[in-house]
Amino acid sequence: MNAFKKILPIAAIAAISFTIMAQDNTGVVRRNAGSKRGQKQEETSGPKITDRMQGFFDSPKTHDADVAYRRDIYRQLDVKNVPENTPLYFPEDIVDGQQNLFRIILSLVVDGKIPAYEYLDGREVFTDQYKVKVGEMLDRFDIYYQTQGNGDKATYTIEEADVPTGQVLKYYIIEKWEFDRRSNQMKTKVQAICPVLTRGGDFGGDANYPMFWVKFDQLRPYLAQQYVFLSDDNNLPQYSLDDYFNLGMYKGEIYKTKNLRNLSMAQMFPDEDDMKRAQDSIDARLREFGKNLWVPTREEYLAMKDAEEEAAAARELAAAEGDSIPERTVVSVDEEKTEATKTRASKRSGRKKSSSSSSSKKKTSTPKVSQPKSSSSSASNASADKSVRRRKR
Repeated sequence: MNAFKKILPIAAIAAISFTIMAQDNTGVVRRNAGSKRGQKQEETSGPKITDRMQGFFDSPKTHDADVAYRRDIYRQLDVKNVPENTPLYFPEDIVDGQQNLFRIILSLVVDGKIPAYEYLDGREVFTDQYKVKVGEMLDRFDIYYQTQGNGDKATYTIEEADVPTGQVLKYYIIEKWEFDRRSNQMKTKVQAICPVLTRGGDFGGDANYPMFWVKFDQLRPYLAQQYVFLSDDNNLPQYSLDDYFNLGMYKGEIYKTKNLRNLSMAQMFPDEDDMKRAQDSIDARLREFGKNLWVPTREEYLAMKDAEEEAAAARELAAAEGDSIPERTVVSVDEEKTEATKTRASKRSGRKKSSSSSSSKKKTSTPKVSQPKSSSSSASNASADKSVRRRKR
């Protein structure tokens, strides 16, 4: 009996502890379920960028004392007709989680993850004063949306069918070219991107409507997670959109350079040919600037000299064998006619001289002498004068 009394409190304590453990286990399961739901919500809302990750993509600013040369270039990227820029346009719809550049930018701006700034036509100021209000921007460009809440806490929802991806056929980008004397490098950096809507104008034709500017550094963490393939020959996406811009894989014409009068290239050069020459000249100067600053080493100089000597020897050999192509000359129609008449006249005079010389030789009864065989070119240009060998007597 005494043993039973001792066992009873021990069993009661074990039962109470088992109940507590069961309650704790059920609570842990509930917390895990709630955390899974939170993970699903985060996955549907898009990737979450931490401050540390954002700092990794922020490029350090070069100090003004180290900059020996700087130039701001505005380029226009045609994403529909230029093959190098098509990765920015396709796919038009979301396919297997892949989406084009405009969908990424618009969703980030609408969700408030990155700020957008007003397009000021050459006087871009990226300050809080010129930040774009999402609701006003959507109303300005007739993009349908649904809103919840009021004021700064308002949230906007845009259906997939209402996103005008098919109308964003161009992008404006700002490039900054700097020569850093500390590292002796010519650095090229994309500063900002502006999507441009292309819609029918009031008087016919297409009109361009720049929407807003977004800073490229704030966009980079999201672009680094979106991979694209660059050609139809290889369907494996090997580069991200961040690599695409940093490596300069795009192709765009210069539509403006930063100048005191704030004029575009079309305003400075009304003639299209003059504007094209100016654009090519600016591109060539920017790309050759860094190359002209380097002094070649002894090995590089000897290699360049050997290459020049080999090229000169190849030209001399081709000229000796008659395979060299003469330089191209431009001849007008009148000059061509006069040359043709002179050629005909010279041929006729040559025939007359050859006939007269042969008749005179017959009259003097000169003995026939065997002549060496001549080439086809010398036979066609035969003249009256011939070399005669003396016979041995």
